[in-house]
Amino acid sequence: MKHILFVVFLLFYTSNFLAQKDSLQLGDRYAEDQIYVSISFSQLNDQPSLISKSSFSYSLSTGFIKDFILNKSGNISFAAGLGYGYDFFNHKLKVEEINGKTSFSSDNTINSNFYKSHNIEFPLELRWRTSTANKYSFWRVYTGIKFLYNVSNSFQFEDANNNQFNYNNVTAYNKLQYGLTISAGYDEFNMNVFYGLSPIFKDAVINSEAVNTKILKFGLIFYFL
Repeated sequence: MKHILFVVFLLFYTSNFLAQKDSLQLGDRYAEDQIYVSISFSQLNDQPSLISKSSFSYSLSTGFIKDFILNKSGNISFAAGLGYGYDFFNHKLKVEEINGKTSFSSDNTINSNFYKSHNIEFPLELRWRTSTANKYSFWRVYTGIKFLYNVSNSFQFEDANNNQFNYNNVTAYNKLQYGLTISAGYDEFNMNVFYGLSPIFKDAVINSEAVNTKILKFGLIFYFL
């Protein structure tokens, strides 16, 4: 029942919003408030020298972003949003939580090794587009910074003897992360890149080498008015 009510509300909101846009005239001020959905191929970047690149990994995110017009024509704006993101990594870094401390190592005998995280997203964007008050299909370039606050994280692996280990919310995890973003494309079809600037671990070392692992994502993002 809750899902049905949500769909009805979303349809009502969208139709009402489009009706308002249809009443606008060329040259009127307008905003591109949007729901966004993205799917990305992800990699762990700046890994320690002992660790190879992660295997197939992906990220999903969705949220709402609010537009604030910066000029009369409405083609330049600032936007701020709130969303949710999920990351799944098939990686090679062995992460364990031992006696309240996070341990990092390299172990090529591991059968599987996964890292998952759930984050609250706070995107901030400077936007340029070729839209007008009554033109819904247009070119866009949105660039900015996205902050991520981690709600939960888990590291799980299976050793050579098929023993499974799972560590949740490890102490060395950096709960507040951020990175640069850029989205570019036409209409609803847009390429999207997230380049992490902050490491996912705090004060982490492996064999005296700093673990400065960051996240790199590239994929598609869809905007819905």
